[in-house]
Amino acid sequence: MTLLALLCAPSLAAQELTIGQAVDRAMEQYPSIRVNDEQLRAAAAGIQMARLAYLPKADALAQVNRATRNNVYGLLLPQAVISPISGPPNPNNTGTNVWGSAIGFLISWEPFDFGLRQANIGVTQATARRAQAALQRTRFEVAALTAHAYLAVLASSQALAVAEAGKARLADIAPLVKSLVDSGLRPGIDSSYLSAETAAAEGQVIQARASLQLAIASLANLLNLPEAQVSAARMRFLETVPVAGDGSDLKKHPAAIEQGIAQEESAARLKAIERAYYPKFNAQATTYARGTGSPATSLGPNIYNWGVGFTATYSLLDLPGLRVKKEIEAAQGRADQARYEKLLRDLEGQRSKARIEADMATRLAANTPVQLRAARAVHEQLAARYKAGLIPMLEVVDAQRSLTVAEIDDTLARLSIWRAQLAVAAAEGDLTEFLARAEKK
Repeated sequence: MTLLALLCAPSLAAQELTIGQAVDRAMEQYPSIRVNDEQLRAAAAGIQMARLAYLPKADALAQVNRATRNNVYGLLLPQAVISPISGPPNPNNTGTNVWGSAIGFLISWEPFDFGLRQANIGVTQATARRAQAALQRTRFEVAALTAHAYLAVLASSQALAVAEAGKARLADIAPLVKSLVDSGLRPGIDSSYLSAETAAAEGQVIQARASLQLAIASLANLLNLPEAQVSAARMRFLETVPVAGDGSDLKKHPAAIEQGIAQEESAARLKAIERAYYPKFNAQATTYARGTGSPATSLGPNIYNWGVGFTATYSLLDLPGLRVKKEIEAAQGRADQARYEKLLRDLEGQRSKARIEADMATRLAANTPVQLRAARAVHEQLAARYKAGLIPMLEVVDAQRSLTVAEIDDTLARLSIWRAQLAVAAAEGDLTEFLARAEKK
């Protein structure tokens, strides 16, 4: 059954997924990837918003009111509480009132800004690049996590199979032991030894089954599938040994790329701050009309004016605050650089450790078949000698336990190579070669 059929039929039993299929589905389904995707969309919209600053602004106003007409001489400083009034001063402070109306338009355009708007666009572009890098980093982390979970499921399933095989071997010899003990040819303690070892083997099966269920639960969570539908295919993991690829540039790791763009974003913000202290120039054009008096003359504005001009504004006392902002942003840039260097060092440490583990696993994988063959030969010989009445049951039990351990070591040794190679690929930031080797037929 194809993966598409599996996803469309949630009530079906478990189907074997390849590691590539599992990784692809996790990158489609995992919630954090969708979160980063929406953040990327928001960042792209922010670029368009910043570019709108180049367009002129046009404001329109219409108003009708009725108010007193008392006016005074003098200055009123800019504020947002007292409503302005126009006209000559009225010496009589009365409660008479009149209708008033106004309508107007103002167009304002900033022809040049010493690069401030372009710097702000640079900030939003860096933010968008960082969001894109964060999405790629999250996708890679989910892919690596899924691959690790996939191999964990496979390792747990193999450990369970070995534990069940060991239990089955004890069950096979149980009738013989019972027959020999019942006939008086072997002491009753043999049955006790066998019962104790059988109970221990059952405990191993229980633990292995629990480990498998936990591993499946972890993988199912990543795939957004019911646990009953998750099963890992053996593929090449138990038959062949992967060849380690050449070391890649750690600066191409998705996490390193994201952290590198964080430095660019900080530099872009610093550039915008440096241009915020320049004067602001606006070309303006306005037309408006007002009316006052009786309803007949005021509800339709009848006094018209227009004007054009060029305005320059300069915030004289913003410089100290901008200097502090520059210091903060410069410190943030230095911190981002330190994080970048630390990240590269951590990745190199992870890669070195994974390579050491891969080398050790390779050496163990070459040794475990010898150990397994010897354990099987010892078990067969001791079982035969027990049947002949030459040795006690305790030696057979010990041989059985050693054989189970050798089988587990042999199975997991080959998987350990793949898991170490996966760790190397994860540290280098590229799973392509690893997945290609795994999927190769």
